Amino acid sequence: MPNSRPRPRRGAGSGAGAPGRDELVSRSLQSAEHCLGSQDFGTAYAHYLLVLSLAPELKDYVKETFQYTLFRWAEELDALSRTQDLLGCYEQALELFPDDEVICNSMGEHLFRMGFRDEAAGYFHKAVKLNPDFNDAKENFYRVANWLVERWHFIMLNDTKRNTIYNAAIQKAVCSGSKSVLDIGAGTGILSMFARKAGAHSVYACELSKTMYELACDVVAANEMEEGIKLLHMKSLDIKIPKHIPERVSLVVTETVDAGLFGEGIVESLIHAWEHLLLQPKTKGENGDCEKYGKVIPASAVIFGIAVECAEIRRHHRVGVKDVAGISLPTNVKFQSPAYSSVDGEETIEPYTTEKMSRVPGGYLALTECFEIMTVDFNNLQELKSLATKKPDKIGVPVIKEGVLDAIVVWFVLQLDDEHSLSTSPSEETCWEQAVYPVHDLADYWIKLGDEVIMEVSCQDCYLRIQSISVFHSEHEMEVGKSFTRNKDLLSFGNEAELCSALANLQTSKPDVVEQLCVLESTEIALLNNIPYHEGFKMAMKKVLSSLTPEKLGQAMDTQCQNNEMSYESGPSNSDQSTPEPLYVLDVSEGFSVLPVIAGTLGQVKPYSSVEKDQHRATLDIICEANHFPKDTLEFWLRHVEDESAVLQRPKSDKLWSIIILDVIEPSGLIQQEIMEKAAISRCLLQSGGKIFPQYVLMFGLLVESQTLMEESAVQGAERTLGFNIAPFINQFQVPVRVFLDLASLPCIPLSKPVELLRLDLMTPYLNTSNREVKVRICKSGQVTAIPFWYHMYLDDEIRLDTSSEASHWKQAAVVLDNPIQVEMGDELVLSIQHHKSNVSITIKQ
Repeated sequence: MPNSRPRPRRGAGSGAGAPGRDELVSRSLQSAEHCLGSQDFGTAYAHYLLVLSLAPELKDYVKETFQYTLFRWAEELDALSRTQDLLGCYEQALELFPDDEVICNSMGEHLFRMGFRDEAAGYFHKAVKLNPDFNDAKENFYRVANWLVERWHFIMLNDTKRNTIYNAAIQKAVCSGSKSVLDIGAGTGILSMFARKAGAHSVYACELSKTMYELACDVVAANEMEEGIKLLHMKSLDIKIPKHIPERVSLVVTETVDAGLFGEGIVESLIHAWEHLLLQPKTKGENGDCEKYGKVIPASAVIFGIAVECAEIRRHHRVGVKDVAGISLPTNVKFQSPAYSSVDGEETIEPYTTEKMSRVPGGYLALTECFEIMTVDFNNLQELKSLATKKPDKIGVPVIKEGVLDAIVVWFVLQLDDEHSLSTSPSEETCWEQAVYPVHDLADYWIKLGDEVIMEVSCQDCYLRIQSISVFHSEHEMEVGKSFTRNKDLLSFGNEAELCSALANLQTSKPDVVEQLCVLESTEIALLNNIPYHEGFKMAMKKVLSSLTPEKLGQAMDTQCQNNEMSYESGPSNSDQSTPEPLYVLDVSEGFSVLPVIAGTLGQVKPYSSVEKDQHRATLDIICEANHFPKDTLEFWLRHVEDESAVLQRPKSDKLWSIIILDVIEPSGLIQQEIMEKAAISRCLLQSGGKIFPQYVLMFGLLVESQTLMEESAVQGAERTLGFNIAPFINQFQVPVRVFLDLASLPCIPLSKPVELLRLDLMTPYLNTSNREVKVRICKSGQVTAIPFWYHMYLDDEIRLDTSSEASHWKQAAVVLDNPIQVEMGDELVLSIQHHKSNVSITIKQ
C-alpha cells in the first residue's frame, strides 16, 4: 500500500458536529482502503474525495495514497474512453492539491495523449515550476515545447536583417498614413510592436495558437504596449467587424508564409482580409491619404527554382537499391516518400519537404540556371482569387550541367514594398529553409547538356505544386512518369494497326502483375538504402541462430545460396513429426522494416514483424512472395496480440524468442522512450542463448563552439529584436537538446576529441550506471556552446552500427548550454552525465 502511516487523531473542539463527522471520516477511510484492496479504484477515489472535503487537514496524511488511487482510476477511465470523467477527476484533485507537481504532470500526460498539446504544456510547465528537479515533468515539457513553439521562432527572431527590413517597411507605411493595422499570425507580436512604435493609432493582432497568444500577451505587456495593441486569440478568417475590431484597417502585416510560400494559408487569409477587413486598395495613379486605402505587407512575391543533383535528398526520397542483404525488392513495388504531388491524387499531401540547402550533407550540384516559377501580387484581390482556379503553367528549363536529377529546389523573394525585400535563396544568409520537390517516376534520372526539364506549376490546396516533372532529351524523346516514353513521330503511323501495335509496346509491366504503392517516411527510405545496417543485422542474426542450431542453419544457408532462384518447398510435408521447431525472431523496431524477411532466409526461422500499416504489410507479403518464401513464413505480430500496448510477449505459451530486435535510437538522435523497460521485459522472453539487438549502445560526444546552435535554441538578447523585450518570454520554451542535426555539415568548431559518455547495456543491465563523470581535455581554445552526441550500436562485440555515418538514417542531437564557457587549449572539463528513463542530461561541472 502506498501509505501505511498511522492515522492522526483529530483533536477536540472541532465544532458541535465533530464526533459525527469524525465517525464518517473514519468509516470512509476504512472503505477507501478496502476498495483499494479489491482494486475498486473508482469507489476508493470517491471515498477519498469525501474524506478530504470533510477533513482537509488530512491532506498530508492521505496525499500519497490519494495520488495512487487517482492514477489507477484515471487509467481505467482512459481505457473506457470516459474522457470527461477522467478530466473531471483531475480537476477535482487539483482543487484539493493545486501545488502538487505529480498530479499536474499526470494531468498533462493525459491531455497530451488526447491531442491537447497547448493545455498539456501548461500543466508540464507548472509542474516544473513547482519542482525544478522533477525529471518526469522536465522531460515531458521539453518534448511538448517543440510542438508548441516551433524552433523557427527562435531562428527568425535572431535574424536581425529580417527584423530590420520588416520594421523599415512597416515604419514607412505607417508614416505614409496607414494608421490602423492588423497583424495576421502575430506569433510573439513583434510586427505589431513595430507598427505601434512607428505611430499606428490602433493595432490588432490575431494568433491561433493558445501558447503563442499567451506569450504575445506577456511580451506586449512587458514592452508597455498593451494599451495600443489588441490581441485576439483566433484565426483571421473568424474576425468580424465590429464584434472583434471596430472597422476596416488600412494595413495588414503578415509573415504567414512557409518555405513553399503558400503553405501557411496566406492566400486564403488575404482573400478574406481584402473582402472583409481591409479598406479598398488605391488604384493606379490615384492620389490621396493612405489612411483611406488598404494595403498589405508583403506587397508581392516572386518564386524561383533550380534543378539539382543531391545524394542526400536522393537517399531520403528514392529507394536506390534492388537488393537488401540478399532480399530482392520486386519491381512491382513502388516506394515513394510523402513529399510528392500526384496529378490525380484526391488526398491533400504536402508536396515538398524542406532543407537548409547551404547545410545539406554532401552539398548539391545545380543542373539548370535559376528560373522564375511564379509571381503573386498580394495587393490584387482578383489575382489572389485566380490562383486556386488557374490551370497549371508548363515550364521548360534548359540543362546546363550533366548529372542525376534529384529534386527541384524552390525559394522566393518577398517584396515588402517597392523599396524593401527579403530573399530565402540558399545563397543568402537567411533564417529560411528552401522547399524541396523530390523527383519521382523517371526511367532514367541522368540528364545532360541540351536536355530540358519540363514541369507543371500551380497553387492548389494552399500549396505551391510542381507536378509532372519530366525530361525532354536532346534526342527528342521525353521521359515521363511511370517510365512512359513518348515518341514525337507516334501519330505518323500509317494505319490503325500500326498505331495499336506501337501503343501496346509502350506498356511497361505485365497486365497480371499488380503494382503495390508503398509510401514511406523519408527516414524509412534512408533506412532501406542503408546497406551496412542490413548487412550488419544479417551477420549478427546468423551468428546467434548458428549458435542455437549450428548444423541445421549451416545446411539451410548452403541450400539458400545454391538455390537462390528456386522456390522453397511449400507443400505439406510427409514427415511433419520430424520437422524441427523453428527459432522465433521478433522485430519490434518502429516503422517499415525488412529485417524479419532477412531473418526468414537464415534457416528454420519463424520471423514476426510488428509493422502496423496495411500498406506496409501488403508490401512485405509481396517481397516474401518475390523471394520464394513459403506462404505464411512471415507473420505480423500485432495480429496475434490482443493488447497492442503489450507487444512484448512470448511467441507461444510454451516458447521463447531467439532474437528480439528493439529500436533504441529515434531518427531524431534521441534515445527511444522506455527502451530500458522494454529491454528488461525482453530479457525475460529470450530462450537460453537468445539475444536482444542491439546488445549494447555506447554514446559519444564532443565539445564544440557553434553560434548556429545557440541561435536555433534561444533568442540571443534584445539587440536581435531591435530593442524589444522578447527573449525572456520565448526562451521559457527553449529546450536543452537540439535534435535532427547533421553533424557532418553543422557550422561548428570542435574544441575536443570525441569521448565515450555513456553505456546502455540491454543484455547485461548491471553494467549500466545512472550517473557518470567524464573528463574531457580541450584541444582548441574557444567558447564551449554545445555538446553534440551520437551512438555506436553493438549488435555483438564485432558488429557495430554508427549513427553518425554517411549511410545512417539517424540524425544527431546536441545539448546546448545556457551560457557559453570560455576554455583554453590544455584545459580539462568534467562532464556530469545522468541517465533517467529515456532522458540523458549532460552538464559541465564548473
